[in-house]
Amino acid sequence: MTTWTTDDLVGPEGEDWRVPVSELAHRQKGLANLLREAGVAGALIQHPVDLYYYSGGRQDGSLFVPATGAGGSVETGGNGPVAFVRRSLKRAQFEAGGNDAPHEVVAFPRLSLLADALRQRGVTDVPGLQFGEAPGTFTARFAQALSSLGDAPDITSTVHAQREIKSAWELEQMETAAAVQFRMFEAVHAVGGEGMTELDMVAAAEAVSRSEGFGGNVQMRRYPLQCDRGVIVAGRAGGIPSFFDSAIGGTGAHPLSGMGSGFTKVKLNEPVLVDLVHAHRGYMVDATRIFVAGSLSPEWNQRLEDMVTVKETVVDVLDQGRPCSDAWEEGYALAVELGYSDHLMGTSPDQSRFLGHSIGLQLDESPVVAAGFDRPLPVGGTMAIEPKVVYAEGSVGSEDTWVRDEEGMCPITAGGGLPWLMEW
Repeated sequence: MTTWTTDDLVGPEGEDWRVPVSELAHRQKGLANLLREAGVAGALIQHPVDLYYYSGGRQDGSLFVPATGAGGSVETGGNGPVAFVRRSLKRAQFEAGGNDAPHEVVAFPRLSLLADALRQRGVTDVPGLQFGEAPGTFTARFAQALSSLGDAPDITSTVHAQREIKSAWELEQMETAAAVQFRMFEAVHAVGGEGMTELDMVAAAEAVSRSEGFGGNVQMRRYPLQCDRGVIVAGRAGGIPSFFDSAIGGTGAHPLSGMGSGFTKVKLNEPVLVDLVHAHRGYMVDATRIFVAGSLSPEWNQRLEDMVTVKETVVDVLDQGRPCSDAWEEGYALAVELGYSDHLMGTSPDQSRFLGHSIGLQLDESPVVAAGFDRPLPVGGTMAIEPKVVYAEGSVGSEDTWVRDEEGMCPITAGGGLPWLMEW
């Protein structure tokens, strides 16, 4: 054998971990219809996460999807969606479904010839670009290369809106991720205790995650955020803020990795907040539990119980199909009434202004339980709901990942399967 083959691209025990062709076809058709409704002629998908979502892989290239009925679409006699790939062409074809792929896969032309390549496929109007996701210099080069077709509009919000609603297959991936995440918490419980460092406990959780196929990256939408999949903060480390827009900062391992777990050791009777993320085939779940070596004081126990009550309020509002902003207002009002105005989601002035974030292929998807999101979590939407309180002495809170289905809000992650508080 003189070269690699696609037989090498397998999951555990030889499983085929590609996105099903039916999923890709449905997503591309859905995008084409959304583009038509938005009055946009097509989309040039280039962000790595969205390339995976629409084309099945994240090779170096661009996926063109024409709007339904627009130039280049099959409805007008065009060739339909096409992936222009720099590398790896062979891998892109395989990951798209091989001969069953719902789009063509061709070599990327010179950038100066891209507009002509689209014209040859029946395209008459400029496609939209992901100005809100890709770097400015990157999108500017493509906008210039396509300028003979017109001024490219921004299709970022269209893509985000489609991805808010998860399919049955996507929810299956998140449920699988939740089962692995459960074992990650069990691993922390098995190895943790007085004198253990945060990083030692994270390593135990990561060993489980990696062994089950975690790819090593937590994808973030908002620049310049980055996040580890295991954020474990012990005692006073839980009260340290960071660059990260979240309740929990932590020391991090060093200033360049200045959030999350570090070298702080567990001390007797101090709260240890364990916030774990696992992704299965790209799809993430997020959950938090509290641990303690010994026992929590009545004061810390009350704080934890209060955050569970705030969580229940947020879930109830979303369960009714009311706007996410209502869930924020009612959850925040309850937290203030309980005496946490200066400690909810951080300590003043380093407080985050949300109580839940949508999640999927990215950790920080939309909508968010925050002011300004005056619409409900859609049916099929998935959200991590995470009220937490932070003090100089530490932090506590609750978090699970939920889906809103036809019946209402349903937990994907451990729910009642893991207690809010676990002792060593």
